[in-house]
Amino acid sequence: MKITRITAIPLSFRLPEGKTVTMGVGSTLKRDAIIIRVETSEGIVGYGESHPGRSPGAIVSLIHNTLQPLLVGMDATDVVGTWQRVHRMQFSSHGLGAGAALAHSGIDMALWDIRGKAANMPLYKLLGGSRRRIPAYAGGIALGYQPAASLAEEAQSYIEQGYKAVKLRIGDTVKADIERVRHVRRVVGDDIDILTDANTAYTIADARRVLPVLAEIQAGWLEEPFACNDFASYREAARITPIVPIAAGENHFMRFEFAQLLEAGAVQVWQPDLSKTGGITEGMRIAAMASAFRIPIHAHSSATGLNHAATLHFLAATENAGYFEACVSHFNPFRDMFGKTFEIGRDGCVVPPEAPGLGVEVDEDLFKQYPLIDGPGYVVKF
Repeated sequence: MKITRITAIPLSFRLPEGKTVTMGVGSTLKRDAIIIRVETSEGIVGYGESHPGRSPGAIVSLIHNTLQPLLVGMDATDVVGTWQRVHRMQFSSHGLGAGAALAHSGIDMALWDIRGKAANMPLYKLLGGSRRRIPAYAGGIALGYQPAASLAEEAQSYIEQGYKAVKLRIGDTVKADIERVRHVRRVVGDDIDILTDANTAYTIADARRVLPVLAEIQAGWLEEPFACNDFASYREAARITPIVPIAAGENHFMRFEFAQLLEAGAVQVWQPDLSKTGGITEGMRIAAMASAFRIPIHAHSSATGLNHAATLHFLAATENAGYFEACVSHFNPFRDMFGKTFEIGRDGCVVPPEAPGLGVEVDEDLFKQYPLIDGPGYVVKF
């Protein structure tokens, strides 16, 4: 079964006027996604998702003009061989390249979808896992900078759905961040896990002031306080309080950068995104490396149900798996465009789909509703 064609389909959705979420990376204007379709000589078609990386047109061009010629004609079940070819020709000879990692992630995901469909098995079984229940937290682009009372009300609405954990966006001002996290803790009580994400907006001085408060409210982690390559700040933050783990990984690419996280010894929670870090093939390698050091994997999720399904299968087959990040955004039509990928249970858990491959039935007729919109997805005030 050979790869005959690879197609990247960019999608965009502009948020309704006034319906934005503000966080450390800015205020959302639109959602972008890239669907990958891989066709084979046997007629089996696989789908995956590549993260747009703030420039979906560039990622699409890279897939069509560089990666497709490298991979067409290869065995569609040879995920290791295809990964090695892209690594040899695109990564190792011209530098790692975040764009190439994003582009190949969706292709690799689609190839695993093909493998599952060919074997008539859901992906979690193909990966050696079981359909076990996975704890989930309310995340995605939600719970941003807003009045504390409104934020607590939104958090409570997710808890009423069944979530036992929520992720708050911090990185605004230290004063506002502290007010919000303390207020939400008072409202939701002690039994809910409060996670926090600064979206790289902190300085080490900010972290010194906020981390003791996060310890006070027993936050589950502080995610991405700094830029992904600022290892000095991560090491310093890890020394401030041992009670609050430091989390990162959604902006680290392939196992090589996660090895740097390991060497830095500053990040206790790893968060690879399967549509960014090299796909399922590389995600399994990262999880295995982490397991040797008792580091949990709390995978980051992206825009569409394809990534969500792949992540559920991946976590169900990962020994050191932690939370699934459930996108609870009110303005993400890509999440359920092919039907619901997951349902939160009263126990706060979800399960992977049961159908072969990723278990997602893709209706390409829906794509015409979401034509690509050029321009940035966030507006940032400096």
